[in-house]
Amino acid sequence: MQRLTADSVTLGYDQRVIAENLSVEIPDNSFTVIVGPNACGKSTLLRALSRMLKPSRGQVLLDGQTIHAMPAKKVAKTLGLLPQSSIAPDGITVADLVARGRYPHQGLLRQWSPDDERIVEESMVSTGVRELADRYVDELSGGQRQRVWIAMALAQETPLLLLDEPTTYLDIQHQIDVLDLCAELHETRGRTLVAVLHDLNHAARYATHLIAMRGGEVIAEGAPGDVVTAELVERVFGLRCQVIDDPETGTPLVVPAARGARNARGARVVDSVGA
Repeated sequence: MQRLTADSVTLGYDQRVIAENLSVEIPDNSFTVIVGPNACGKSTLLRALSRMLKPSRGQVLLDGQTIHAMPAKKVAKTLGLLPQSSIAPDGITVADLVARGRYPHQGLLRQWSPDDERIVEESMVSTGVRELADRYVDELSGGQRQRVWIAMALAQETPLLLLDEPTTYLDIQHQIDVLDLCAELHETRGRTLVAVLHDLNHAARYATHLIAMRGGEVIAEGAPGDVVTAELVERVFGLRCQVIDDPETGTPLVVPAARGARNARGARVVDSVGA
């Protein structure tokens, strides 16, 4: 059994059901990316996997145990989360916020140590926020704040790291920097990563395992080279396209059909309906 799984879960908010009887296994030592259109259940699934949302039916298992039956601090030592929207306490500095990632490792018999200091420093350097250490978080740009939250998640040093749209607010250079960092964490540090991404080409380039969702269901999953086809993109996103080899990496590259081609198809559909 994989370390993190969802077993026949039903997920939703109040009376609104987002997904029913949904099962997912996150491959160990993978960089798994969840993709799909807006409101398809991507972030809802990630919230369930991270223990933030309790299924109304079924269960999420972490190391074979029901995650909601485990002590919160034990979960926090194994699984880190970067949520979609994070709010820092007023008046907190970057260094202090990143240091909060070490909280699960503190206890009555283990207080702050030189190792904690080193890990916080390395996390800030890795995400390019070391020079911001003494700045207040609420003074930073959206992109800078996002990198600070990622640094805090890294400082937690968990074998499993979940990220909900980690490239939000970032310009293209910093998007690539963050995804390169995620790839390095997976490849050289052996971490299992699960990320929700909107950009299908980024997902295809960086993921080792892809989960494509629509309407609260998993439509396809597997290696990007096996999953990303023109047929799948049209089925999941409703977008006509070509899928070619990325000239840099050889991974699938989605090229949307030209506007004229899409309009021509729409006109044929209307004519057919009218007939």
